Amino acid sequence: MPLKLTIVGRVSDGLPLAQGPRYVNEEDDSVPAYKEQGEFLLKEISRGALPYSKMTIFLDHHCFNYMVEHGICFMAVCDSMYPRKLVFHYLQDLQKEFKKFDVRVTERIMRPYSFMKFDGIIGNIRSKYVDTRTQANLSKLNSDGSQEEDILSESFSQIVKRRRRFDMLRRMSEAHLHASPIWCSKRLEETAHIRQHLFSCSLLQKNL
Repeated sequence: MPLKLTIVGRVSDGLPLAQGPRYVNEEDDSVPAYKEQGEFLLKEISRGALPYSKMTIFLDHHCFNYMVEHGICFMAVCDSMYPRKLVFHYLQDLQKEFKKFDVRVTERIMRPYSFMKFDGIIGNIRSKYVDTRTQANLSKLNSDGSQEEDILSESFSQIVKRRRRFDMLRRMSEAHLHASPIWCSKRLEETAHIRQHLFSCSLLQKNL
């Protein structure tokens, strides 16, 4: 299917709130992998590694498209051949429906994918975008294309490389912090004085 998975998540903590219903005739062995990759991207958005409000991320023959509005990330995984313009119309429709809910309701959610009220809404909106050849979708495709100008693209592998580099630098920094207290301690100062005293004594012995 062209639209394989939808994830709606909270940017402040990277918590996925909803994902929409699964359909028996659309079972795909790759969906768990898409879900894991989408959750990884949501965490990257949450920590500020992907600061853009709209983006397309390519991985093999599919892509992750997301938009962030008012602290909520709307993400869709689709075939790379699916029109990008159409998938962002889909995400905008999700955002319009989501903002009808009281913000306090979504802020209180603590468990992943527990905002099940929105799952059915995702399913209803998604069904309108499965067939790209409907009159409504063709009209959207033929409308002004200026909305695509501010959508950046990147490969999933590049994002993973940056995360690995970040983790490596963080581990190095933590290792340094664990080792560094001695450099600011009284013990080091005392050790330096002792070594200086021993060195002075050795010089005196040589001069005698």
